[in-house]
Amino acid sequence: MQNIISQAKILEVVRQATADTLRVDVAQVRPECSFVQNLGLESLDFLDINYRLEQAFGLKMARHFYLEHVEDMFGEGKAIDERGRLTAAAIQLIRIRYGDQNLPQLADGLEMEQVPALITVQSIVDVVSGILDTMPERCACGASAWKTEDGTHIVCGACGARAPLTNGDDLTRSWLAQVQAEHRLF
Repeated sequence: MQNIISQAKILEVVRQATADTLRVDVAQVRPECSFVQNLGLESLDFLDINYRLEQAFGLKMARHFYLEHVEDMFGEGKAIDERGRLTAAAIQLIRIRYGDQNLPQLADGLEMEQVPALITVQSIVDVVSGILDTMPERCACGASAWKTEDGTHIVCGACGARAPLTNGDDLTRSWLAQVQAEHRLF
């Protein structure tokens, strides 16, 4: 089921979480900004932003990057080779995930260390939206009355229960299994 929180609201919250973490003006945080290249984000900052988003939306972000899940699911060396470079299959997977138009720097042999620079504010908005999209049609009480009173937390309008959302790691593994079935990358 499609979530009831607008993309504009999700973007607003991601921009604010990023601005608060990095102590920058929210106007600097634009959808196309690379967290690393444009905003100077470091790895611990990603954790802080994820925590802020989890609190804001009542969800659980992925703890592992999807290329790490590839290695766990399909075997070591399937996404990242012994030199720390992305395999051709990993490059194709990134293109499937984000599309080519936003990743002109994506090329075979890209070093894993360069991948975080590909993550943009919009890509985090898409992650949050994807998790929110896992909201079931009906609540466990049987009602189909999802609502949000505070603009970010989804609850059942009948019983008040929080919407059960798939966590980011489970959603990532499910997506990878689907991509593997369709494209046979690994």
